[in-house]
Amino acid sequence: MQNIKFDFQNKSVVVTGGASGIGFRISSLFLAAGAKVSIWDYSEDALNKAKTELGQFASQLHTVAVDVSNRASVTQAAASLPWAVDVLVNNAGITRDKSFAKMTPEDWDAVISVNLTGLFNVTKTLLEKFNPSSPNKRIINISSVVALYGNFGQTNYVAAKAGVIGMTKTWGRELGRKGFTVNAIAPGFIRTPMTEAMPKEVLEQMAAKVPLARLGETEDIANAVMFLSTDQASYVNSTVLSVDGGLVV
Repeated sequence: MQNIKFDFQNKSVVVTGGASGIGFRISSLFLAAGAKVSIWDYSEDALNKAKTELGQFASQLHTVAVDVSNRASVTQAAASLPWAVDVLVNNAGITRDKSFAKMTPEDWDAVISVNLTGLFNVTKTLLEKFNPSSPNKRIINISSVVALYGNFGQTNYVAAKAGVIGMTKTWGRELGRKGFTVNAIAPGFIRTPMTEAMPKEVLEQMAAKVPLARLGETEDIANAVMFLSTDQASYVNSTVLSVDGGLVV
């Protein structure tokens, strides 16, 4: 028996949407555990800020501005990778929340293009970039708790994140014999700079819905990603791990 230690020396990771929020925390934990990390993000400002904050890991860090909804942009980003891939974390996502009656076709297209098609674009492009000698290739897709029960005002987001779960289960079946595990994480209410900007009473209402009576932290999601990326998680495949404090019971 061996205790699990997050040690990713000699491993390389791609994190989409990795320059802020949950993605930044995932990137920073992998770097601290010795991995080489390529952060893909749409925002050049966020990338520059991330590079400054992660300066101590400069020799392990690669960053690139990429629009995951644009296949040419993804292809260029993949071509810039300085190393083979061991772990892919599909985290990039956006919201365009409105009730279904008010949601425009543009709102729908934008979210589906980034949150669903973007995940397809990145994974499809990077498949050939994975380390061919590794028996433990990892793909972790960030879905959402709302994909499991729906949510008012998020038809586009829920549809995309439910699609992510469907792709996860299908890829787990198809890619398992090629040395991959493919899993999804469904975060609940997580404290991020975006949620911190919400009114205090709204945050309190959100926390009151959670059996643990608090919001999650970005590190809660990052730790789940780290576990699913370990060699010890080699028999966890095509699953959806809810990290939500018991919100979905």
